[in-house]
Amino acid sequence: MNLLALAVTLFLVLDPFGNAAIFHSVLSKIPENRRRTVLLRELLFALAILLGFLFVGKHLLGFLGVRPATLSISGGILLFLIALGMVFPTRSMLGETGDEEPFIVPLAVPLMAGPSSIAIILLTASKYPQAIGSIALAVSAAWLVSAVILLLSPAILKLLGTKGTRALERLMGLLLILVAVQMFLDGVSTYSASSAP
Repeated sequence: MNLLALAVTLFLVLDPFGNAAIFHSVLSKIPENRRRTVLLRELLFALAILLGFLFVGKHLLGFLGVRPATLSISGGILLFLIALGMVFPTRSMLGETGDEEPFIVPLAVPLMAGPSSIAIILLTASKYPQAIGSIALAVSAAWLVSAVILLLSPAILKLLGTKGTRALERLMGLLLILVAVQMFLDGVSTYSASSAP
C-alpha cells in the first residue's frame, strides 16, 4: 500500500482549495471573533468522523455484508461524480445555510468528511486491515494539510483570486477523475475474479 498516494488522493477528495470559497461564505455570517474557533471545531469534527469510519469500517462492512469490490465500484462512481462537480462546479446550495452558526453540517459533513472520502477510507481499511495505523497517519496528514489551507484561506483567496482558485480546483478534479476510473476498474476486476467459477 502506497501511503503517500493514499494521502494525496484523500487531499484531492477533501478539496480544500475548492471548499475555501464555501467555507469563507458560510463563516462570513458569523462574527469575526468567532470564525477561527468555529472553523477549528468543524475541522476537528471532520477528522473525528474520518478516523471513526476508519476504525469501525471493517465491522460496518461486515454487518452490511458489503464486499470490497462493491465498495470499490460504488466509491469509484461516487468519486467520479464529485470530481465532475469540481470540474463543472454547481455548489450554490451548499452555501445556503442561513445566518445560524454551522454545526457539523455543512462544513464538517459533507464538505470535509464527505461520502467520497469515507468510501476511500472504508475501501482502504477493508483491503489492508493490518495497516490501520498507517492509514490513520495518511488520513491525518491529508486532513492537516487541508486544515492549514482552510485556515489560511482568506489570504489564499486574496492571492489566487476567484479565477485562480477555480482553475486549481478544476485541475484537482481532473486528477480525481483518473483516480475514480481506476477505482471503478479495480472493483470490476476484483468482482469478476471472485465471481469466476
